[in-house]
Amino acid sequence: MATTFVLLNKEAKGLVPLYIRIQHPNPKINIRTKIDLDVPAEKWKLNRNGAAWSNYAQSESGSFVVAKTEEIRTAIDSRLREGKALTTNDVRKICDEIIYREERDEQLRQEEARRLAEAEAKRMTLSKYIDLYIQQIFSGARQTDKGSNFAYGTAKSLRESMTVWKTFQKETHKTYDFDDIDMPMYYKYTEWMKDRNYAINTVGKHIKNLKSILRCAESEGYNQNQRFKDKRFRGTRVEVDSIYLTKEDLKKFCAVDLSGKPKGYQEARDIFLVGCWTAQRVSDYNNISRDAIQSYTKRTIVDVPDPENPGQTKPEIQLREVMYINIRQHKTGAKVAVPCSSALKTILERYDYQMPHLADQVINRYIKEIGEWAGIDDIVEMVETKGGKKTTVKYKKYKLIHSHTARRTGATLMYLSGMDVYDIMKITGHSSPNMLKKYIKADQLEVVDKIIDKYNYFD
Repeated sequence: MATTFVLLNKEAKGLVPLYIRIQHPNPKINIRTKIDLDVPAEKWKLNRNGAAWSNYAQSESGSFVVAKTEEIRTAIDSRLREGKALTTNDVRKICDEIIYREERDEQLRQEEARRLAEAEAKRMTLSKYIDLYIQQIFSGARQTDKGSNFAYGTAKSLRESMTVWKTFQKETHKTYDFDDIDMPMYYKYTEWMKDRNYAINTVGKHIKNLKSILRCAESEGYNQNQRFKDKRFRGTRVEVDSIYLTKEDLKKFCAVDLSGKPKGYQEARDIFLVGCWTAQRVSDYNNISRDAIQSYTKRTIVDVPDPENPGQTKPEIQLREVMYINIRQHKTGAKVAVPCSSALKTILERYDYQMPHLADQVINRYIKEIGEWAGIDDIVEMVETKGGKKTTVKYKKYKLIHSHTARRTGATLMYLSGMDVYDIMKITGHSSPNMLKKYIKADQLEVVDKIIDKYNYFD
């Protein structure tokens, strides 16, 4: 046998290193070198045909040594049969490769696992992108297509939608990545929201916001999945029966005595009324400052009686001071100018043209209470769609008053006054009559009155 494994000292005891001995005539080789295997000397000296050796060879440590030495012998004998020369370094390299193969493979496996983990940590997932997106819109690092910061209401809506999205994933025990967005996921998500009695417009809003983020991720190169663009993957929206306050309602609202209430009630009412007279969003009418108030002198030529020529007139220039409010709308960036009515001037003068600011939740709570005290308690029937089912619910009108009611009230009362739709759009900032139409909430009788007053068709 050309390859054997021996002890350096036949008298050795205890755990000792093993040596490999290679003797071969052609090519002529005579090598003896230590290998990285330690064996118990007493065991290695045993008769290979005896039971004691068999027990050792089957033990955990013994089987490892026997297997490795046999593999080394096979590898070296194969080289010798092919007539290849071997040096001591060649032998040591063969032995090390066989002895440490599992250890080396495990090290490579761990290195590959670390590499994959590092790559995964650096990879942009949908969850990480959403967190980054929300953080950036609130910090101002991410801006709109027009180069402005996101309106707070828009940012808040996106954050709320993504909170719902995370809850959906948690409750369904699945984390969705970009490639997981498809129609089955859409159906599962919308069904999950319907099961929790989300209103149909709320479901639509959450889907719309998710698609908005997916589009941004696509434009930035993170999302290659186009399935969210399927025409079925959309947020359904239905027209909501929102209320507005009539002139009579506003008179009652303004007549409530708040002298014994905390000043927040008076401030909330005045802020709300500013919204009614300007027809702006709460984010705009709740932030009117002195710098936004402008005025100019309007010159008009009118005919007045001529005292020197009885029965005749003469032209005269009349001067009129006109006050208006310049507003840059937070949501759209549109710039509008709103003339100040006498009622609006009175409110502005009360605060020296620097309106106070209250949180939306505070305004909503106070104006509902004021509406109740004002007796604005007509029964209003509302058609609501929740969980995919339409139901008719009755409310007392004051319970439906909130900050956005002011904008609807302003737009509707302007319409009922006979103001041209396109002039109303210049004030509200709507880009089309169809968009404005959603805000005009005149009831049927008021519309009939308006039509009869304007046209003689029904005389």
